[in-house]
Amino acid sequence: MSIGEHTYTLTVQWTGNRGGGTSSYRSYSRDHDVLIPGLPVLKGSADPTFHGDRERYNPEQLLLAALAQCHMLSYLHVAVKHGVVVTDYRDEASGVMRLNRDGSGQFEQVTLHPRVTVADAGQVELAAGLHHEANQVCFIARSVNFPVGHQPVTVAG
Repeated sequence: MSIGEHTYTLTVQWTGNRGGGTSSYRSYSRDHDVLIPGLPVLKGSADPTFHGDRERYNPEQLLLAALAQCHMLSYLHVAVKHGVVVTDYRDEASGVMRLNRDGSGQFEQVTLHPRVTVADAGQVELAAGLHHEANQVCFIARSVNFPVGHQPVTVAG
């Protein structure tokens, strides 16, 4: 049951026309800007494998970042609900994308590796178990059609 709807908008502007447009596969840059009112411009490109600029963000990195960010924010929310005080959170996320012979591709899996520090040593086990609940409420994880796994480490500090 839906209780509300949120709409998000942004502009993607291709900046890679070198004068000849897309007259050939190597004639254009994959550079583009992601424009969101009130925020710094996000400089994007393709993955370097696909002739992109390695100094710019690519969509595959941003999808992985969105999943890791959403899980973290969902986890912090769930921790508050359960009375767990989190004092530090760091995730070394990874994803596997497969390319197909026809030039298409898709992510097959993402694994999040959150390292969570909690204030109370007596809550380490509870805190470790909250990743499942966080995954259930993460908007982005619920929207993708591949598994998002978790290999958390939880410590007291």
